[in-house]
Amino acid sequence: MHAEYQARPSETLGQPVKRTSPSATARKRRFALTLTLLALAAGLGPQQAAATDYPSKPISIVVPFSAGSATDKLARLIGEGLPQRLGQPAVVENKAGASGFLASTHVARSAPDGYTILVTANTTQAGNPALFHKLPYDPVKDFAPLSKLGTTPLAMVIHPSIPADTVAQFIDYARRNPGKLFFGSGSTSARVAGEMLKSAAGIDIANVQYKSNPEAVTDLAGGHIQFMIADAVTTLPLAHAGKVKALAVSTRQPTDLAPGLPTIERSGNLPGFEFVGWFAAYAPAQTPKAVLEQLTSSIHDILRDPSIRSKLLAVGIEAESSTPMELAAFQEAETAKWKKLVEQARIPVQ
Repeated sequence: MHAEYQARPSETLGQPVKRTSPSATARKRRFALTLTLLALAAGLGPQQAAATDYPSKPISIVVPFSAGSATDKLARLIGEGLPQRLGQPAVVENKAGASGFLASTHVARSAPDGYTILVTANTTQAGNPALFHKLPYDPVKDFAPLSKLGTTPLAMVIHPSIPADTVAQFIDYARRNPGKLFFGSGSTSARVAGEMLKSAAGIDIANVQYKSNPEAVTDLAGGHIQFMIADAVTTLPLAHAGKVKALAVSTRQPTDLAPGLPTIERSGNLPGFEFVGWFAAYAPAQTPKAVLEQLTSSIHDILRDPSIRSKLLAVGIEAESSTPMELAAFQEAETAKWKKLVEQARIPVQ
């Protein structure tokens, strides 16, 4: 016997050694480690190797707007569907304010491992590049597109004290009261839509910016501002409750998502007025392809679910999916469109 050998406490000469079988957790860890080592041996980078064990912890869904907003409601429905498809819980984080800068920057700087994704709207990915000279994040380079999620009409609502039942009547009232009215916006969409109306109608109304649209519509109901054009998800419930008055929708044709409302174009005699909000999901740039594919596939599966589609319609969102490449092309076209809208509405770039 070599001098350096020492018997374990459970070992004695001439007696068999009892071995305990590894636990399921230990076996899983060894299996994951083996896959990682094999991936590294095959020439994959650390991030790609880590993707072999994805997902192994909760996923964070970051939203640029407050609870109750259209984007928040959509994100929570996506979050409800992910656990049964990926085997891990999903937690929604609301990082509202600064035109979506906070949430977008947070996700852009997060580890590209698939555990932090951005569920957002056109505000952060197409609107902000048109409204700001410099952003703390790059809407294209800092993100990996996953899928479009849906679209929603915007609704124009006013305070009940305003003597108007149509957009044309509101415009006439605003012209007779220049500089006395205010419109609220808690997203770039709401800001640009309001500015578009100002420009098209030639009225003098000042903008008041909020962290998110729910705060703005609450102030509208309280009479602190006089009108806003924002997602139907946020505005129409208060209209149904009689706290604000709904005049029209921003789509070119009337929509079943806002039954009974005419279009701003027709109600206000404003030819060509149209504005539609959209939603999409992104991961940080450099996220491994295998992880992106799992996330995209899971999102598509959720959006195909009839119960999810029904819930989305109930809050004013029409489900719509896409491939990552289709989303990238769509975002590029929307960014160019937004820049043109900002120029036409004569909105000063900050």
